[in-house]
Amino acid sequence: MAGADGRQPTILTVAAHAGVSPMTVSRVLSGQKNVSPELSERVRASVAELGYRRNEQARSLRPGQRSGLIGVAITNIANPYYAELLLGADEVVGASGRGLLIGSTNEDEDRESTLISKFIGRQVEGLIVVPAGARRHLLPQALGGTPLVLASRAVEGARADTVLVDDIGASYEQTAALLAAGHRRIGYLGTATSVFTGLRRFDGFRMAHEDAGIELDQALVFAGQSDVQSAERVMLDLLGRRNPPTAVFCANNQNAIGAVRALRSSTARARTDPIHLLSFDNFELADVLGLPITIIDHDARELGRLAARMMLERLEGTATQPPRTVELPTRILSFVGRGRDIDASAGV
Repeated sequence: MAGADGRQPTILTVAAHAGVSPMTVSRVLSGQKNVSPELSERVRASVAELGYRRNEQARSLRPGQRSGLIGVAITNIANPYYAELLLGADEVVGASGRGLLIGSTNEDEDRESTLISKFIGRQVEGLIVVPAGARRHLLPQALGGTPLVLASRAVEGARADTVLVDDIGASYEQTAALLAAGHRRIGYLGTATSVFTGLRRFDGFRMAHEDAGIELDQALVFAGQSDVQSAERVMLDLLGRRNPPTAVFCANNQNAIGAVRALRSSTARARTDPIHLLSFDNFELADVLGLPITIIDHDARELGRLAARMMLERLEGTATQPPRTVELPTRILSFVGRGRDIDASAGV
C-alpha cells in the first residue's frame, strides 16, 4: 500500500520499518541464506505490513539496458478513432524495434495518474498520452525525465512535443458555412468543455455565430456527452421540441453516431424536413446513411505516426529544442443522401 505521502514503499522504507539495513532486505527478498531467521522474519513482516512489491521490470534490466517499450495512454479504448491512432503509432514504433504498452483512462484524471505511474514503473522509454486533464502528473518534475509526447490535446506547463488538430479553425469554418446556407437554429452535441478538444471545438462553433451576428441559442447546446447512448438521448430531446434545430454540430464521432441513431428512430423518420448533421470526426457508414452530413475529417493514423516519430526523435537525441507543437489540417467530406462525396468547395 502507499505511504502517507502517496508513494509506494521502497526497500529503504522496508529497511527503516524493520530496523535493518537495505542490504539485509535485499538478501531476504532474493532468498539468500546468510541472514538469521529472526531478521528474516522481521523483514518479511515489514514487507507484508507495508505492502511492498519489487519492481520486477527494473530487476530484469541490466544497467543501461532499455525496456523497448513506449507507454501509450488513450481516453477511450472502445472509440475507433483511437484504434486508428494506435495503429499509426505502432507502425512507427514497431519499425524501430520497440513495442507499445497501452492503457485507457476513460477520461478520468486519477486513473490517468495511476496508469502513468505504472508505465514508469515498467521502465518505459517514453510516453505518448491523450491527456484526460491538466494535472501535475504530466509535468516534467513528475515524470522523472521520461520523454512525453501529447496527442490530440495539450496540457499547459507540460513542456512536451504535441500533435493537435485544427479544432477551432475547422469548427468555425463549417459552422459559418451552415449559417451562410440559412440555418439559424443549430444544435450542438459535444464533450465537456473541460476537455481540451471539447473547448476548442465549441469555441469555433461559438465564434462563428458571433461573427455572423447571430445569437447562440443556449437551449440547443449540450456539452458533456461522452458516449453514443447519452448523445442519442439528447438528440431525441432536440427532435421532440416544437421548434427543433435545422442543423446539429456533433463535436466528435460518438456524438455523431448517437445523433444518427436518433434520426433513424421511428419518431424521427416521420419528419419531412431533414436535419443537416455536421460531425467533427468521420465515422463508419456515414456515406451510405442517406442523410445530409458534413464531416470534418482528419487522419487519426497519421496523428499517431507523427506522435511516435516525435517520440523517437527525443529518444535518439535528434529533436529540436524547445518542444514543438504541430497542428494537423482537416478535410471536408459532404454527403447529400446519395452516398456521394461532394467536393468541399460546394459548401453544405
